[in-house]
Amino acid sequence: MAEYGDESSRIPSRWGYGAERLPATLDELHGPKAGQVELPLHLAWSGLRVFKIDDVKLLLGMYRIVLNNGLRDDFVQYLDGELLVRHWPILRKMLGRGVRRTWEEAFPELRPSAAA
Repeated sequence: MAEYGDESSRIPSRWGYGAERLPATLDELHGPKAGQVELPLHLAWSGLRVFKIDDVKLLLGMYRIVLNNGLRDDFVQYLDGELLVRHWPILRKMLGRGVRRTWEEAFPELRPSAAA
């Protein structure tokens, strides 16, 4: 059994933010593109939990919660790759440096230079 801090352990931590949490490609993200989503308590334990995808402010808020608190299965279930790329220029400003860096390093299409 791996000890705490053992790098051979591949169980993703909710406290760290590493690339092991991410899907292999953005094509794996098949979250809703319309309608309403209710996030589970393990993602949204305080405040708003129901989001209308058609409302950009609510969509960005939901994506922020999922990106900050989610694991791979959450990303696949609640994020859509096309919507993520489309809204990334604004969304990236709402995320912490570690989250933003991890996603942009893993997916070049999210880097600011890709949008230019």
